[in-house]
Amino acid sequence: VSRSSLRKLIQGRTQMTLHEGLPHFAQGEVVKGFGRGSKELGIPTANYPNDVVDGLPRDVEPGVYFGFASVDEGPVHKMVMSVGWNPFYNNTKKSMETYILHKFEEDFYGKVLKVVMLGYLRPEKNFDSLDELIAAINDDVKEAEEKLELAEFADYKTHQFFSAN
Repeated sequence: VSRSSLRKLIQGRTQMTLHEGLPHFAQGEVVKGFGRGSKELGIPTANYPNDVVDGLPRDVEPGVYFGFASVDEGPVHKMVMSVGWNPFYNNTKKSMETYILHKFEEDFYGKVLKVVMLGYLRPEKNFDSLDELIAAINDDVKEAEEKLELAEFADYKTHQFFSAN
C-alpha cells in the first residue's frame, strides 16, 4: 500500500467516525415524500415526518450519509440517506430521505423506520441533469456499501436499537 493511499484511508476513516453528530439514531413513521424517488430516479426512498427531521442534531449538516436501517423490527439493511433541501429540485422544506439497499415487495408508508447514521459521504450539491444526479446517487451507494463492510461499523448492524420496542 502506498503512503498516499494509506493517508487517504486514514483521513477517510477519521472523517467518517469523527463527524460531528454521529452516530445518530432516528426513528419515526414513514410518510409520503415528494414522489420522485421511485418514479423519476428509480431509487425509492422512505421519508421521515417533520418532527424527526427537526430532531437532527445541529451538527448534522446537509449532505449524504450512510448507515443501517430497519422497517417495523424487520431485518437490518445498509442504507444511504440524503439530508437537506435537494437543490436539484429546489425544495423549500428540509428532508431526510432514506434509500434502503434492499428490494422491498411493497411500499411501507405508516411503518416504523429506524436508522443509524454512521458516516458522511459528501455535502449536498446541485446537478446539471437528472442523469448526473442518478450517477451521483449510484456512486454514493457503492461507496456506502464498501464503507459499511468495515469492522468499525459491524456492531451497529446488530445494535439493540433495532430490536428494542
